[in-house]
Amino acid sequence: MLRGMSGGAVLRLKRMVRRARRHPWIFKGDVADVADVEAGTAVSVVDSSGQLVGRGFYNPRPALCCRIVAWRDEAIDGALWRRRIEAAVEYRRRVVGPTAAVRLVWSEADGLPGVIVDRYGDVLVVQCLTLGMARARAELVRALRATLGELAVFNADEPVHAGLEGFAPLRGWLDTAGPARAIVEEPGAAGPVRFGVTFGIGHKTGLYLDQRDNRRHVATLAAGRDVLDAFAYTASFACHALAAGARRALCIESSAEASAAARENLVLNGASERAEVLAENAFDELRRLERERRRFGLVVLDPPPFARSRAAVEGARRGYKEINLRSMRLLEPGGILATFSCSHHVTPEDFEEICRDAAADAGITLRTRTTLTQSTDHPVLLDVPETRYLKGLLLERTQ
Repeated sequence: MLRGMSGGAVLRLKRMVRRARRHPWIFKGDVADVADVEAGTAVSVVDSSGQLVGRGFYNPRPALCCRIVAWRDEAIDGALWRRRIEAAVEYRRRVVGPTAAVRLVWSEADGLPGVIVDRYGDVLVVQCLTLGMARARAELVRALRATLGELAVFNADEPVHAGLEGFAPLRGWLDTAGPARAIVEEPGAAGPVRFGVTFGIGHKTGLYLDQRDNRRHVATLAAGRDVLDAFAYTASFACHALAAGARRALCIESSAEASAAARENLVLNGASERAEVLAENAFDELRRLERERRRFGLVVLDPPPFARSRAAVEGARRGYKEINLRSMRLLEPGGILATFSCSHHVTPEDFEEICRDAAADAGITLRTRTTLTQSTDHPVLLDVPETRYLKGLLLERTQ
């Protein structure tokens, strides 16, 4: 068996694999040989000359077989988790400030590849994406509680990731049960905006925290406008816009469960009488609104990822173009379109080109007010471009 500098197992890279950049991903095609170790075990990664690259968890099952956790020869243990979590929490304190809803750990971006931790009030939601991190869950939670206090922990593993990695996803409370639901506040353009989060229900960990900064930014443009919130999920954009003085909002969300949560959030913010929630397909409703010649002063498009693989990119491009074309035609003169893509395989350049083509087909002229991206508690590493996944454009229809 190959042995590393600390006596552990070794994964050796092929001769032509260059490691000049500090990117933590190792694919099967990069591997020359690897020790026969149990899946989810920590290994030392070395280049073809035997020089240490780093240490990470190895799993022969997925194509992405190893993610580097440490860039020097050090133990991957509770002390390392504690240091990384303390640094991640301190970063959020600096860039986000006090808030009841925040992403505390964002996988590779915090040197903890394969785990996500969100905080909603007094509850931590932990999502393990890799076998190595699933096996380290107990140590990670100890480090979280040592840093933050004895908070309740809800496990929210996704079956797709767990299936690829070969572990049983955990869904539910880790040990002590917490509240079934939490009410959290976000800073808004005109004061706090409230949202209900029911643990174990809905997408992601309960709320699209990556759009927090964009919700506040877009709401600054909402006063006096009629708003269309398409792919609304739980109406977070609409709630911010109405709190900032929008006249009315129409929310479109195909999920009956999410539509019910949207109505509850509108009630929480005292805005239910100025909003309508349609539990319908957004593609169909955008076509209907166009046929009816409806016009809006602010349109928000925040769809789910249309391309989960490279093979799906062309279909995704068609989908993005259609919803943007329809939405552009719904804008009144001077109207604003906030449009997003969270598909990793659609680049910012691709997305801008899609929107440019949609505007040409719609026969209107749009100026770019600004580009948008994920909230600051979802940091982007320069050497790991995959940590940037949310692309957005704020576009204004000229007179």
